[in-house]
Amino acid sequence: MITGEDGLARPPWAAVDPLLREYYDTEWGMPVRDERGLFERVSLEAFQSGLSWATILRKRPAFRAAFDDFDPDAVAGYGDDDVTRLLGDAGIIRNRAKITATIGNARATVALRDDPEYEGLAGLIWSFRPARTPEPRTFADIPTTSPESVALAKTLRAKGFRFVGPTTMFALMEAAGLVDTHLLGSHRRGSSGVW
Repeated sequence: MITGEDGLARPPWAAVDPLLREYYDTEWGMPVRDERGLFERVSLEAFQSGLSWATILRKRPAFRAAFDDFDPDAVAGYGDDDVTRLLGDAGIIRNRAKITATIGNARATVALRDDPEYEGLAGLIWSFRPARTPEPRTFADIPTTSPESVALAKTLRAKGFRFVGPTTMFALMEAAGLVDTHLLGSHRRGSSGVW
């Protein structure tokens, strides 16, 4: 942990860059339970694959503009012209596979509303909240996957989602408050109200 000028200790990834520090202090790990919010996070985690989170966070306003503020109904209706438009948008990550996956994931999100078991994306994702959260004392103690993230990834793939591997889904679970991987003793530990 690195102690900032404000006296608060943060992990190295959130200690220097003001944008990452603000994200860590106010958003990361807080519960996200709405469909649009979770669709946005699934989408951004997919775009982040192979890149730094700082890159995605800096481009998030452009992603929101390009993808109709991650409205699943709007994105589900995208066609070839939209793919072409998105591939030409320098403000986002212009990766055809990730763009088409996001459109397909929007369609899968809309379809989940009629799923009697989960009744939507939020119900599906939150059904994989573990009975216990990790209790890391050091960064080496923080897992990158869990049995729940493996099962969540498998279930999402079965429902038609792509770019939702176990590591990506564990990162989603951390970001959306399903697990709390803040180090024990961190000022953010337990701040989600979930754990």
